[in-house]
Amino acid sequence: MLIDIITAFPGMISAVFGESIIKNAREKGLVSIRAVDLRDYAEDRHRRVDDYPYGGGPGMVMKVEPFSRAVEAVKERAAGFSSRVILMSPQGALLTQEKAEELSALEHLIILCGHYEGVDERVRLYLADEELSIGDYILSGGEIPAMVLVDAVVRLIPGVLSRTSLREESFSGKLLEYPQYTRPREYKGMHVPEVLLSGNHEQIRQWRYSEALKRTLERRPDLLADDDNSKGS
Repeated sequence: MLIDIITAFPGMISAVFGESIIKNAREKGLVSIRAVDLRDYAEDRHRRVDDYPYGGGPGMVMKVEPFSRAVEAVKERAAGFSSRVILMSPQGALLTQEKAEELSALEHLIILCGHYEGVDERVRLYLADEELSIGDYILSGGEIPAMVLVDAVVRLIPGVLSRTSLREESFSGKLLEYPQYTRPREYKGMHVPEVLLSGNHEQIRQWRYSEALKRTLERRPDLLADDDNSKGS
Protein backbone atom coordinates (compact mmCIF):
# COMPACT_ATOMS: atom_id res chain seq x y z
CA MET A 1 0.00 0.00 0.00
CA LEU A 2 1.16 3.52 -0.80
CA ILE A 3 0.12 6.48 1.37
CA ASP A 4 0.91 10.10 0.50
CA ILE A 5 0.19 12.71 3.18
CA ILE A 6 0.10 16.23 1.80
CA THR A 7 0.86 18.76 4.52
CA ALA A 8 2.50 22.11 5.16
CA PHE A 9 4.25 20.53 8.15
CA PRO A 10 5.88 17.29 6.90
CA GLY A 11 8.19 17.10 9.91
CA MET A 12 5.21 16.18 12.09
CA ILE A 13 4.50 13.13 9.94
CA SER A 14 8.05 11.86 9.60
CA ALA A 15 8.62 11.90 13.35
CA VAL A 16 5.72 9.56 14.11
CA PHE A 17 5.95 6.80 11.52
CA GLY A 18 9.51 5.77 12.35
CA GLU A 19 8.41 3.87 15.45
CA SER A 20 6.52 0.76 16.56
CA ILE A 21 4.17 -1.29 14.35
CA ILE A 22 4.17 1.12 11.41
CA LYS A 23 7.97 1.19 11.34
CA ASN A 24 7.96 -2.62 11.14
CA ALA A 25 5.35 -2.58 8.37
CA ARG A 26 7.45 -0.13 6.36
CA GLU A 27 10.61 -2.19 6.85
CA LYS A 28 8.76 -5.30 5.63
CA GLY A 29 7.68 -3.45 2.50
CA LEU A 30 3.99 -3.77 3.36
CA VAL A 31 3.38 -0.02 3.22
CA SER A 32 5.17 3.04 1.90
CA ILE A 33 4.36 6.34 3.61
CA ARG A 34 5.50 9.64 2.14
CA ALA A 35 5.13 13.08 3.71
CA VAL A 36 4.62 15.52 0.82
CA ASP A 37 5.55 19.13 1.57
CA LEU A 38 2.69 21.29 0.36
CA ARG A 39 5.00 24.32 0.24
CA ASP A 40 6.97 22.67 -2.57
CA TYR A 41 3.91 23.30 -4.75
CA ALA A 42 3.51 27.00 -3.97
CA GLU A 43 4.48 29.39 -6.77
CA ASP A 44 5.75 32.48 -4.93
CA ARG A 45 9.22 32.80 -3.47
CA HIS A 46 7.85 32.85 0.06
CA ARG A 47 6.25 29.42 -0.50
CA ARG A 48 2.88 30.62 0.78
CA VAL A 49 0.07 28.10 0.93
CA ASP A 50 -2.54 30.30 2.63
CA ASP A 51 -4.22 33.66 2.13
CA TYR A 52 -6.88 35.97 3.60
CA PRO A 53 -10.49 34.78 3.20
CA TYR A 54 -12.78 36.47 0.70
CA GLY A 55 -15.56 38.27 2.53
CA GLY A 56 -13.39 38.88 5.57
CA GLY A 57 -13.20 36.97 8.81
CA PRO A 58 -10.58 35.65 11.21
CA GLY A 59 -7.59 33.52 10.30
CA MET A 60 -6.08 32.38 7.03
CA VAL A 61 -7.45 29.93 4.48
CA MET A 62 -5.30 27.36 2.70
CA LYS A 63 -5.16 27.92 -1.06
CA VAL A 64 -6.49 25.49 -3.65
CA GLU A 65 -3.61 25.75 -6.16
CA PRO A 66 -0.85 24.10 -4.06
CA PHE A 67 -3.18 21.24 -3.13
CA SER A 68 -4.16 20.76 -6.76
CA ARG A 69 -0.55 20.65 -7.95
CA ALA A 70 0.48 18.32 -5.13
CA VAL A 71 -2.36 15.85 -5.80
CA GLU A 72 -1.56 15.85 -9.50
CA ALA A 73 2.14 15.24 -8.80
CA VAL A 74 1.64 12.32 -6.39
CA LYS A 75 -0.87 10.70 -8.75
CA GLU A 76 1.65 10.93 -11.57
CA ARG A 77 4.34 9.46 -9.32
CA ALA A 78 2.01 6.59 -8.47
CA ALA A 79 0.99 5.89 -12.06
CA GLY A 80 -0.83 2.59 -12.31
CA PHE A 81 -2.17 2.77 -8.77
CA SER A 82 -5.84 3.35 -8.05
CA SER A 83 -5.90 6.44 -5.81
CA ARG A 84 -8.41 7.79 -3.31
CA VAL A 85 -8.08 11.34 -1.99
CA ILE A 86 -9.21 11.96 1.58
CA LEU A 87 -9.51 15.37 3.21
CA MET A 88 -9.23 15.31 7.00
CA SER A 89 -11.96 17.63 8.24
CA PRO A 90 -14.14 18.05 11.37
CA GLN A 91 -17.08 18.22 8.95
CA GLY A 92 -16.33 14.80 7.48
CA ALA A 93 -17.88 11.41 8.18
CA LEU A 94 -16.67 9.84 11.42
CA LEU A 95 -13.77 7.43 11.03
CA THR A 96 -14.88 3.96 12.13
CA GLN A 97 -13.29 0.52 12.21
CA GLU A 98 -15.45 -0.43 9.24
CA LYS A 99 -14.12 2.52 7.23
CA ALA A 100 -10.53 1.66 8.22
CA GLU A 101 -11.06 -1.90 6.98
CA GLU A 102 -12.42 -0.59 3.67
CA LEU A 103 -9.45 1.73 3.17
CA SER A 104 -6.90 -0.95 4.10
CA ALA A 105 -7.80 -2.82 0.91
CA LEU A 106 -6.91 0.12 -1.37
CA GLU A 107 -3.69 0.60 -3.31
CA HIS A 108 -3.05 4.30 -2.81
CA LEU A 109 -4.32 6.82 -0.28
CA ILE A 110 -3.71 10.53 -0.67
CA ILE A 111 -4.49 12.37 2.57
CA LEU A 112 -4.91 16.15 2.57
CA CYS A 113 -4.16 18.03 5.79
CA GLY A 114 -5.79 21.39 6.31
CA HIS A 115 -4.51 23.97 8.78
CA TYR A 116 -5.19 27.48 10.04
CA GLU A 117 -8.84 28.54 9.56
CA GLY A 118 -9.52 25.84 6.98
CA VAL A 119 -9.15 25.07 3.29
CA ASP A 120 -10.57 26.68 0.18
CA GLU A 121 -13.93 25.05 -0.55
CA ARG A 122 -12.70 24.02 -4.00
CA VAL A 123 -10.35 21.53 -2.33
CA ARG A 124 -13.40 19.78 -0.91
CA LEU A 125 -15.46 20.02 -4.10
CA TYR A 126 -12.93 19.12 -6.79
CA LEU A 127 -9.93 17.36 -5.23
CA ALA A 128 -11.22 15.19 -2.36
CA ASP A 129 -13.10 11.96 -2.95
CA GLU A 130 -14.33 12.02 0.64
CA GLU A 131 -13.89 13.79 3.98
CA LEU A 132 -13.15 12.04 7.27
CA SER A 133 -13.19 13.23 10.87
CA ILE A 134 -11.78 11.57 13.99
CA GLY A 135 -14.31 13.20 16.33
CA ASP A 136 -16.45 16.16 17.21
CA TYR A 137 -13.70 18.52 18.29
CA ILE A 138 -11.30 20.95 16.62
CA LEU A 139 -7.54 20.48 16.32
CA SER A 140 -4.89 22.86 15.02
CA GLY A 141 -4.64 21.02 11.72
CA GLY A 142 -5.21 17.80 9.83
CA GLU A 143 -1.83 16.25 10.58
CA ILE A 144 -2.78 14.47 13.82
CA PRO A 145 -6.07 13.17 12.34
CA ALA A 146 -4.07 11.95 9.32
CA MET A 147 -1.74 10.04 11.65
CA VAL A 148 -4.74 8.47 13.40
CA LEU A 149 -6.19 7.42 10.05
CA VAL A 150 -2.90 5.92 8.84
CA ASP A 151 -2.38 3.99 12.08
CA ALA A 152 -5.93 2.60 11.97
CA VAL A 153 -5.52 1.54 8.33
CA VAL A 154 -1.96 0.21 8.27
CA ARG A 155 -2.45 -2.22 11.16
CA LEU A 156 -5.21 -3.89 9.10
CA ILE A 157 -3.00 -4.54 6.07
CA PRO A 158 -2.43 -8.31 5.78
CA GLY A 159 0.87 -9.28 7.34
CA VAL A 160 1.18 -6.31 9.69
CA LEU A 161 -0.58 -7.97 12.65
CA SER A 162 -1.90 -11.47 13.23
CA ARG A 163 -5.51 -12.04 12.19
CA THR A 164 -6.30 -13.42 15.67
CA SER A 165 -5.20 -10.17 17.33
CA LEU A 166 -7.37 -8.11 15.01
CA ARG A 167 -10.39 -10.37 15.36
CA GLU A 168 -10.55 -9.93 19.15
CA GLU A 169 -10.15 -6.16 19.30
CA SER A 170 -12.78 -3.60 20.24
CA PHE A 171 -15.16 -2.66 17.41
CA SER A 172 -14.14 -5.67 15.31
CA GLY A 173 -17.36 -7.51 16.17
CA LYS A 174 -19.70 -4.90 17.71
CA LEU A 175 -18.28 -5.54 21.18
CA LEU A 176 -15.64 -3.68 23.15
CA GLU A 177 -12.66 -5.84 24.02
CA TYR A 178 -12.71 -7.91 27.21
CA PRO A 179 -10.38 -7.03 30.16
CA GLN A 180 -6.76 -8.14 29.85
CA TYR A 181 -4.35 -9.22 32.61
CA THR A 182 -0.70 -10.26 32.86
CA ARG A 183 1.82 -10.98 35.64
CA PRO A 184 1.85 -10.61 38.61
CA ARG A 185 -1.19 -12.64 39.70
CA GLU A 186 -1.68 -10.29 42.67
CA TYR A 187 -0.68 -6.66 43.12
CA LYS A 188 -1.56 -4.62 46.22
CA GLY A 189 -4.59 -6.80 46.88
CA MET A 190 -5.77 -6.72 43.26
CA HIS A 191 -6.07 -10.24 41.84
CA VAL A 192 -6.28 -11.72 38.36
CA PRO A 193 -9.68 -13.46 37.89
CA GLU A 194 -9.31 -17.15 38.73
CA VAL A 195 -10.96 -18.28 35.50
CA LEU A 196 -7.98 -16.94 33.52
CA LEU A 197 -5.67 -19.17 35.55
CA SER A 198 -7.82 -22.29 35.19
CA GLY A 199 -6.50 -23.53 31.85
CA ASN A 200 -10.11 -24.26 30.81
CA HIS A 201 -10.27 -22.63 27.38
CA GLU A 202 -14.05 -22.88 27.03
CA GLN A 203 -14.64 -21.22 30.40
CA ILE A 204 -12.12 -18.52 29.51
CA ARG A 205 -13.85 -17.94 26.17
CA GLN A 206 -17.25 -17.64 27.88
CA TRP A 207 -15.86 -15.28 30.53
CA ARG A 208 -14.27 -13.07 27.91
CA TYR A 209 -17.48 -12.90 25.89
CA SER A 210 -19.53 -12.14 29.01
CA GLU A 211 -17.12 -9.39 30.11
CA ALA A 212 -17.01 -7.89 26.62
CA LEU A 213 -20.79 -7.83 26.45
CA LYS A 214 -21.09 -6.31 29.93
CA ARG A 215 -18.49 -3.65 29.15
CA THR A 216 -20.21 -2.76 25.88
CA LEU A 217 -23.63 -2.48 27.55
CA GLU A 218 -22.16 -0.19 30.20
CA ARG A 219 -20.02 2.03 27.98
CA ARG A 220 -21.27 1.83 24.40
CA PRO A 221 -24.82 0.39 24.26
CA ASP A 222 -25.23 2.06 20.87
CA LEU A 223 -22.96 -0.61 19.39
CA LEU A 224 -25.48 -3.28 20.32
CA ALA A 225 -28.62 -1.49 19.20
CA ASP A 226 -28.87 -3.32 15.88
CA ASP A 227 -26.72 -6.34 16.61
CA ASP A 228 -27.65 -9.93 17.44
CA ASN A 229 -25.33 -9.83 20.46
CA SER A 230 -27.97 -7.79 22.30
CA LYS A 231 -30.67 -10.45 21.94
CA GLY A 232 -31.62 -12.05 25.21
CA SER A 233 -29.36 -9.72 27.22
